[in-house]
Amino acid sequence: MTDDRALKNPQFESRIFVLRLLFGLLVVVLMVGVLLWRYFHLQVVRYEGLVTLSDRNRVLVEPVAPTRGLIYDRNGVLLADNRPSFNLSIVAERAEDLDSLIEEIDSLIGVSDTEKTRFYKQLKRRRRPYEPVPLRLDLNEREQGVLAVNEYHLPGVEVTVQLLRSYPFGRELAHVLGYVGRINDREIQTLDPVRYSGTLVLGKTGLERYYEDELLGQVGYQTVETNARGRVMRHLERTDPIAGKDLHLYLDSRLQHVAYESLGEERGAVVAIEIATGGVLAMASAPTFDANEFVTGISFDNYDALLNSPDRPLFDRVLQGQYPPGSTVKPLYGLAALESGIANKDYKIYDPGFYQLKNEERKYRDWKKGGHGSKIYLRDAIIQSCDTFFYDVGVRMTIDTLSLYGSRFGLGQKTGIDMPIERAGIMPSRAWKRGARGLAWYPGDTVNTSIGQGFTLATPMQLAVATSRIASRGEMRSPKLVRTEHALLPPAGRIQASDDNWNYIHQAMQDVVHTRRGTAQIINRGLNYHIAGKTGTAQVIGIKQDEEYDAETVAKRNRDHALFIAFAPVENPRIAVSIIVENGEHGSSTAAPVARKLIDAFMEYYPDSEFIGGENDPR
Repeated sequence: MTDDRALKNPQFESRIFVLRLLFGLLVVVLMVGVLLWRYFHLQVVRYEGLVTLSDRNRVLVEPVAPTRGLIYDRNGVLLADNRPSFNLSIVAERAEDLDSLIEEIDSLIGVSDTEKTRFYKQLKRRRRPYEPVPLRLDLNEREQGVLAVNEYHLPGVEVTVQLLRSYPFGRELAHVLGYVGRINDREIQTLDPVRYSGTLVLGKTGLERYYEDELLGQVGYQTVETNARGRVMRHLERTDPIAGKDLHLYLDSRLQHVAYESLGEERGAVVAIEIATGGVLAMASAPTFDANEFVTGISFDNYDALLNSPDRPLFDRVLQGQYPPGSTVKPLYGLAALESGIANKDYKIYDPGFYQLKNEERKYRDWKKGGHGSKIYLRDAIIQSCDTFFYDVGVRMTIDTLSLYGSRFGLGQKTGIDMPIERAGIMPSRAWKRGARGLAWYPGDTVNTSIGQGFTLATPMQLAVATSRIASRGEMRSPKLVRTEHALLPPAGRIQASDDNWNYIHQAMQDVVHTRRGTAQIINRGLNYHIAGKTGTAQVIGIKQDEEYDAETVAKRNRDHALFIAFAPVENPRIAVSIIVENGEHGSSTAAPVARKLIDAFMEYYPDSEFIGGENDPR
């Protein structure tokens, strides 16, 4: 039997135990050393860098969009407002699966394909990480409630309040104010990324676009602390934004309403100018559209309907519509005839109903079949709108004089109004035709120009400016929508003419309205003040030499345009207007009544004893 004690070796086992203990201790020491080194490396060597990274996760600097400036009419009526809007945005870095997150939001409140596409585009062009990107704007109360209930499992989703543009007169002032819209890919390339931080929209058309820099304001910033899911826990610091500048207009919203309503279902334009300042009192283009639809992004279907409508509601007829001015130019060409010595008050013609150039068989017809008879003076030619008289004096003046005076009254050149897009129209001349058509000028061209036809084109705003210059005896003022600190500035120049000639033209235009033979006598009933005016008709389609114009056989859209210009009161002119009714045929029956309603409203709102628009204006 073996003795167990003989097999044990206490010394050997003690040595093994000590070695194991030392090895374990060494491992522990090494691990503690590594831990201490790592701790030292993180807390000392890399401290600054890691603190910065930690703060980026925990502390964010967010832009604070400024409040867009408001727009008021001359009486303090708010025309462009800002209303609170609840918007849904996503911080992509906080989302575990962005695509799945968006689909889940879609299942909760619905997200259109357009909104998804816009979101991903904006995500690509954002300026820095952790910047919220909007997915849905202007959430309703139900949508806000659904998102609040489900917030716990929607990482990266933020519902924030932002001011959204609102237009109380959405349709009546759509072309004047324009609208703001979401910043697109092309615009983002040219905008200042710092100034537009946190701003989703900018002015697209109208005053919103022209005065974008003033209305925008200056961006502010706030430092916020977030949790691991990106939720804001508290605000640390804030630099308040500076609100945009408010705009105060010459425009009177009451007169704008009258202008818009007076057009009814017709297509056309109405302009009213305050003669003393050049301030635009009303500026209506019809048909129109609701500017509010564009603020959050109009649908493709709705935009396509507006864009392709035959009535062209997006088209601003006041500044971009170019029409033959027709007989509305006769007062200024009459002044040109007097000033150039081609005609005087005693000059008269016989009107058989047509005019012929020497050695030509073609007959240039008067609008009145059979003509106006014998002894037609300049006064008669304006009152009855005799074409034959102006054919005669126009050819004798030549295109050079017609073009010179037309340009002085603002035809063929932009008016300089504070709007982003304006067309210049055409005041033809020899040089213009040579450059534009590569052809020489012919006497027949002068015949057509003398009655505002042929190559001549003018915008309703240009005709209002020309009327204002007639009314003010030559004061040259550019039209303005936004009032400046000093509203009453001296005119930029003056059209020189004798007082006798100005008086003659004023009286002839007054007789257009206030005499039995005047083409606008239809609007003089019940007037307790005097209006000076001039009717006009502009051909849309040509009529052959041996044919007569018959409205019954012509499609509505091919009928003549109806025009009317006027100023009042004649003794102390304060308002000038121009009207065009597309395919309205007769200025006397369709355009002149619109002017009467507008001037009546002006005289009611601003009686003779009250001066408007100057530095002493109580408003």
